[in-house]
Amino acid sequence: MSFKTTLTRTWLTRSTKPFLFTKEYDEQLSFSDLDSLGLYVHIPFCERICNFCPYCKMPYSKEVCDRYIDALIKEIHKVGSMHQGKKEVSSLYFGGGTPALATDRLGEIIGAISEHFTITEGIGLELHPTNVNPDTLRKLKAAGVTKISIGIQSFGEKYQKILGRCAVDPESLKDALNEVLFETVSMDFIFALPDQTFEDIRSDIDKAFESGANHVAIYPFIDFTFTKSPVKAMPKREKRALLDKVTDYCSEKGYPRNSIWTFASKEEAVYSSMTRENFLGFGCSATTLLRDSFKINTFSVEEYCKRIDEDKLPTSLTIRFTLRQRMVYFLFWTAYSTKVDPRRFEEFFGAPLKRMYGFEFALAKMCGFITEEGGVYKMTPKGAFYYHYYENFYTLAYIDKMWGIMRKEAFPDKIIL
Repeated sequence: MSFKTTLTRTWLTRSTKPFLFTKEYDEQLSFSDLDSLGLYVHIPFCERICNFCPYCKMPYSKEVCDRYIDALIKEIHKVGSMHQGKKEVSSLYFGGGTPALATDRLGEIIGAISEHFTITEGIGLELHPTNVNPDTLRKLKAAGVTKISIGIQSFGEKYQKILGRCAVDPESLKDALNEVLFETVSMDFIFALPDQTFEDIRSDIDKAFESGANHVAIYPFIDFTFTKSPVKAMPKREKRALLDKVTDYCSEKGYPRNSIWTFASKEEAVYSSMTRENFLGFGCSATTLLRDSFKINTFSVEEYCKRIDEDKLPTSLTIRFTLRQRMVYFLFWTAYSTKVDPRRFEEFFGAPLKRMYGFEFALAKMCGFITEEGGVYKMTPKGAFYYHYYENFYTLAYIDKMWGIMRKEAFPDKIIL
């Protein structure tokens, strides 16, 4: 597994130099001149910890949550004040954890952000199904949230039990979502679970759109080594067949695909916190991507709050990209949207894409992974599957290792990937 990712990294970066993350942080973050800047805020608290979830989270305590949010607001002001005036950003997303547990203080957080940033494309927030009730939704909307993503995972009783999730009533969802309207209502599902069939996933997709969603995200199950999930990953051939059927079904229904895993009932329904060329992350485990560096905040809530109290940034690890490393990162996450525009690549790096990676894109076209339309590369269904296939290796070789270490150490000396 690591051999494949190492070989790919060596080829694409034209270097044997690994990705080196070191225990350092900058006093200043240079983001004033960055276009297409996004914001992300992490709220790590959950009422109940799901055994399959790899993200940074901890059991909810009002006292700890309030202390954390106090620190979070300080971090936002500290970073925001590094730019003179207000910086225009494309979007703001809240993830977790369960951000709705902080609903009563969401207005404060968004207010702090609004002092330093102007958001042009709306505010998104992740929700647990139990949070989808008129009272909570009204509070979220009043705070400025325009998009929500509900972590259903599956409407099927069998898979709810496998994942350790509670039952979800589609009619209750529908009633609440009809009462309080949002620009985008996305519902998340997991595919490639044991014995899962296309009919199971089709049923989930249909129920989602019938229950008030205008966008669905269908993510593959990934078996992280540090989670306690007993679920085993589905074999490659079965997974490919399943994803192809899902893709064909959504195409037949007229649901446009706006990223590798997402389909919408209308073009304007968009929910993705991932496809940003640059972003600032606030909160524990949040990441920041700048022009030549990538930073990860500590995973420890306690150490995060201590760092902020010391008037320091909570950065745990930083990588200083080589030019080729930054190009690979740019292309990998841009491709998540299923499109790569060479003009944007050249604007960002000052070098033509065909000069830097012409051979690789020609090979991808020859293999049927992409097509070229109007000068823009577009991923085929075959390409989307193999993107997923490689992402699985990347996740287990890189992210699994990094998150596994950072869950145990607040500030590791270094990590080599």
